[in-house]
Amino acid sequence: MARTVELLLDPDLDRGVRALWDRLAASGARSLATHPHATNRPHVTLAVVPSLSGLPDLGLPVPVRLGPARMLGRALVLEVSGLREVHARVWAAVGSENPLHAPDRWVPHVSLALRATPGSDALLHGLPPMSGRAVAARSYDLPTRTVVGLPAGRDSAE
Repeated sequence: MARTVELLLDPDLDRGVRALWDRLAASGARSLATHPHATNRPHVTLAVVPSLSGLPDLGLPVPVRLGPARMLGRALVLEVSGLREVHARVWAAVGSENPLHAPDRWVPHVSLALRATPGSDALLHGLPPMSGRAVAARSYDLPTRTVVGLPAGRDSAE
């Protein structure tokens, strides 16, 4: 069973990201604003794990900064800074089934659009960075498409 370890943003950052989703959709570009699943919300994925057992204390809240917008493969994302220490603790404790989450390859980001048209980042050129905090954590169960909240600080869970 594969589960994600994700960080959620404070209400102001969440609203700011959703406003960008809406801005992209209004311009006719692809956007997560049109993603219909009930679990769809702005987040940063730290890892994909078979079990939450051994997950370390996440030490939330943690200050973060979002921006600039860029293409990451075919996704339009906002870069996220401020999470390297949290990610390193998670990686050291539980690793990840996704090699792109290895510390030397991980690109912390919040997705704005998947399968975006190349150059979509130009729609958000010059966007000022947004600052706030990662305040909560959750785990998305990939097979069942459900989420459970994770405590912000603990020794282990399952």
